[in-house]
Amino acid sequence: MADSLMKEKDRGMEKLSRFILRLRWPLTVLFLLFAVYCAFSVGRVKINSNLADFLPEKTETKRGITVMQQEFSTYASARVMLEDTDLSTAGQAAQRLREIEHVADVSFDDTQTHFKDGYALLGVSFDGPGENAEVKEAWSKVQEELRPYTFHATSDVGSDYSRQLASEMGIVLLLASAVILVVLLLTSRSYFEILIFAAVFGMAALLNMGTNFWLGQISSITNSVAIILQLALAIDYAIIFSHRYAEEAQTVPDTKEALVQALSKSIVEISSSSLTTISGLVALMLMQFRLGRDMGVVLAKGILCSMLTVFLFMPALISFCPKLLAKTRHRSFIPRIEGWGRLLTKKVPVFLLLFALLLPFAIYGSSRVDYAFSNNGVTELVSNPERESQKKISRVFGSATAIALLVPAGRYDLEREILDEVGQLPKIESAMGLANLSYGSVSLTSPVCADDVSEMLGLDGEQARGLFTLYAIENGDYVLSFDPAVYRIPLVDLAAYLFEKMDLGAIPLNDEQQHAADAVRPNLQRALDQLRGEHYSRLVFSADVEVEGQESEALLASIRQIAARRYGEENVLLVGDITSAKDLRESYRSDSTETSLLSLLFVFLILLVTFRSPVAAALLVFVIQGSIWLNFSFAYLFGMRPFFVTNMIATAIQMGATIDYAIVILNHYRANRACLPKREAMVRAVAESFPTVLTSGAIMSVAGLLIAFRVSDVYVGHIGLAVGRGALISVILVLTVLPQLLLLCDTPIRVTTWKRKDKKKTEEKEEDEDGRSDENRDG
Repeated sequence: MADSLMKEKDRGMEKLSRFILRLRWPLTVLFLLFAVYCAFSVGRVKINSNLADFLPEKTETKRGITVMQQEFSTYASARVMLEDTDLSTAGQAAQRLREIEHVADVSFDDTQTHFKDGYALLGVSFDGPGENAEVKEAWSKVQEELRPYTFHATSDVGSDYSRQLASEMGIVLLLASAVILVVLLLTSRSYFEILIFAAVFGMAALLNMGTNFWLGQISSITNSVAIILQLALAIDYAIIFSHRYAEEAQTVPDTKEALVQALSKSIVEISSSSLTTISGLVALMLMQFRLGRDMGVVLAKGILCSMLTVFLFMPALISFCPKLLAKTRHRSFIPRIEGWGRLLTKKVPVFLLLFALLLPFAIYGSSRVDYAFSNNGVTELVSNPERESQKKISRVFGSATAIALLVPAGRYDLEREILDEVGQLPKIESAMGLANLSYGSVSLTSPVCADDVSEMLGLDGEQARGLFTLYAIENGDYVLSFDPAVYRIPLVDLAAYLFEKMDLGAIPLNDEQQHAADAVRPNLQRALDQLRGEHYSRLVFSADVEVEGQESEALLASIRQIAARRYGEENVLLVGDITSAKDLRESYRSDSTETSLLSLLFVFLILLVTFRSPVAAALLVFVIQGSIWLNFSFAYLFGMRPFFVTNMIATAIQMGATIDYAIVILNHYRANRACLPKREAMVRAVAESFPTVLTSGAIMSVAGLLIAFRVSDVYVGHIGLAVGRGALISVILVLTVLPQLLLLCDTPIRVTTWKRKDKKKTEEKEEDEDGRSDENRDG
């Protein structure tokens, strides 16, 4: 019964394979047309480089960012430090910068805040957002003006993070491709098949990148690492199919028939292999921090694109040029390693004992890693000029960490109290809000009368009183006894109202009045855009504290307490790098455990179904989990602070992808064990698995390590380091520890493997005889 079902399944795969081969021309045309569509779509994919946007919606930082995006504008700024200078020279430089168009202001004075031991700090403010083309040009002029000086600068102007990262990843991809080419030359069976691999992977990568357009937006981190991780994760599929075809071509002279047989066997094998990888990525998608979902979806889509390309496009390519494949065949350059297999099968399992000794230290070390939750806290792997400048400025003048406090709009008296009280807290360098800004000698939030406005803007008395009356009517303050001469309005509210009416042409002004209004508008408008929203007011503080640590969290708690006494805790929002790090840390606590357990559970269940043995499934998962513990213990051992998401992403990829190395060993061992004693079966299994494990492991290791040491982005670099190092450790354990563990647990694996009902009775007797034979031979 079971045999007939298996034969029926095999016949089904053959029918599917023949159908695919029959449609090879239409499928090729379809792939090429879709590739053209994807080539045009790649440039339309929206890339988001702001990690805070991927925070869970319920976090305070995310809610605050949403409010600020809806109600406020954020204008660009820069910190510039001049070295080996004096007060006079620095003051002259500041004045020249003020004269540059679109530079709103340059803050500099003789206090310790701006001048210290021959170093001068200039705070440059611009009149628009950092992505504004005019502001970018102004920043270029600022840098040009500073060229005669020795200076260091950090700015949010025109920092095209995504483009820089894409450029660096392009170099990594070229280097990785060169190394992978060498690996494939060593492990391939035909020179021409390398070109087929390149065409297949290029098509799969293009399809994945182009279909990212359907997702709306993806993170810059995902966009950067997806293509090279897709290459590392999925190139196995093309190698498996190619090797299957080479084997079938030796016994089946007809190319199409050989392709049918190869494809029918490869579909099952590749699909099974991909399930473990996708299951790890599914665990990523369940993270609260939505970067995991973003990366999980894109990489899982990449796996599907790679599978479909191998199943539907690669057979057509091979069918078009079988002679070239045959003519360029070469001998394998990978040495036979039966000697290594025999060393592993010695009675004393040295590698297993060494692993047992290292494991407790690995578990301890991996649990003690100090993860970073902000850009500044991550250990730098590759130097970045802007980060170096930021460090130098911070060493002299402090960190200038920004904190935004959002409170309900309309109570300028309470805002003034908060600004005054928070400004007195230790480590607060500056406090800014509408309530402590002024126009000349008049506070922006001071109530003014019609006569005051008449004097400021050159309006005649009747115009000023008419403006006040109109304001009162539209704001519900007008009554029968209304007197515009005594009615008072906060200056900032009146300014906002006046500018709105001016833009609508509702208030006629003569040239002199228009000139007076235009003169005061820029500064007032910048204050309104950045600090006054429809429902919230924004108070901005600068603090000399690190983003992470007890000091910054204590400061945050003090600010919250001061604001909550006036508005109630539920009505205030704190936003900044400190709150972002705090929210990320809290989401990590649940995400880390959940991702690890789910990826482990998913992989275990797939292995259980595949091998029908809980012991075999547990052993494979145990070895790969051991490699994960060893992987992250290196960060603790060398005192490194990786970005927190590194742990979850690398764990899911390592558990989901490198488990394939262990599956290859176990598959070959079970196949050989059916007719050989266990030690001889393992010798052959290791020798047969070595080329596949070496190819896959080398590609993933090289890809990850190149990312780590060629990309200046600290987040991407640490993901690459963890993935590359983890793949290397997995390869080592699979080729040393796993064979000895499987030999040790050979009997438990056989005992716990459930058999098909029609084979169970006939195999029990054979296994007993085989077991006695093994004992005699091994003894």
